[in-house]
Parts: sequence; structure tokens; C-alpha cells
Amino acid sequence: MARPLGPVCRLCRREGLKLFLKGERCYTDKCAIERRNYPPGAHGQGRARFSEFSIRLREKQKVKRIYRLLETQFSRYFELAERMPGITGENLLILLERRLDNVVYRLGFANSRDQARQLVRHGHIAVNGKVVNIPSYLVEVAQMVSVAEPSRQKKVVTEAIELSQRRGTPPWIALERDQFRGALRSLSARSDLTMPISEKLIVEHYSK
Repeated sequence: MARPLGPVCRLCRREGLKLFLKGERCYTDKCAIERRNYPPGAHGQGRARFSEFSIRLREKQKVKRIYRLLETQFSRYFELAERMPGITGENLLILLERRLDNVVYRLGFANSRDQARQLVRHGHIAVNGKVVNIPSYLVEVAQMVSVAEPSRQKKVVTEAIELSQRRGTPPWIALERDQFRGALRSLSARSDLTMPISEKLIVEHYSK
């Protein structure tokens, strides 16, 4: 399965905010955006000029990078969101939050979405007791997502759970940390998503 590659700290610097792509490192002074809060490249500290197109493009790129998707994958989610009843931008974010790798990250079983994707791909995650190794699997409300029994003592899982207590659990997630499992209480509400995202700009980008 195709996945984004390359240095991720540059992505945070390019978007001008923490995207929390490297887990624990993002909470320390080693975070690249804490040390060099300007875009990467030779002209990163120059005066930037933004057209309306570039503003919309940057918003799309930011969300795509937060959820660690490639362009084709992201476009597919947008097309699906357009066909759903309701507001397209909010539908898009709800779909992205329902991805299994994202749910694993939100539950605190992984330090980043990349790490969560790897756990899923390697068969460490079960949904309703059955191992699912597809990161894009869309989790339904009340489906139980758990760490497979043999994987519960893995170092990456135990360290992630420890860090997640500092990060907190979103209100739409029901977590049973001692049982290494959790579920969606409900679909995420737009007001619950705290990342500075303007989904309206993404809709405008694809409408042009």
C-alpha cells in the first residue's frame, strides 16, 4: 500500500504549525517547529506572497498531511463526502476521523498516525475481536477496537499509552485503557476537532 514517505518535520514547518507527526518528539524542545519556525528551503525566511489559490491549496495539503494520506486517497474521501447528506467539509473530516489508523491513534495505542498505520498493517489491531489489517477501514459507532492479546506488551504500545495520558482522549471516544480497547461513542462533532482547519477552503479548492 502506498504511503507518504520523507522527513515529516519539514511538513510541520511548511504548514506553520505542529501536525504531531513524530509522537513524543513533538512534545519536547527537539520539535523542529520550536527551533525553526519558518518554512524549509533556501527562501523559507523570505517574505511570502499568498494568492487565493495558494491559500486553498495549503489548507488541503495541511489536512492531507495531518491524516497522512496521498493525493489520490484524499480526493477519494472528498468525492465520498460530496455524495453524503450534510455539509461536505464536515463530512470529509468525519470520514477521516473514522479511519482505523486514526482511531487507533486517538485511543492512544500509537504515538502517531504513522505508527498506528504500522500497527494495523502488521495485524496488531482487532475490530470486534477480529484482526483487521486495513488502515483505511471505516470504524462504525460502537465497534470495539482493541490491541490484539499477543501485542499488548509491545514496547511501542505501552509507551504510547503512557504518552496518551498526557495527550488526553477526545470526547467522542470511549476508552478502556486497562483492557486495551475502546470504541466510538458517536461520530466526531465539528466543534470537537481542535486542529486549526478550515474545511470550507478545501471545498472551494476542489470546486474550482
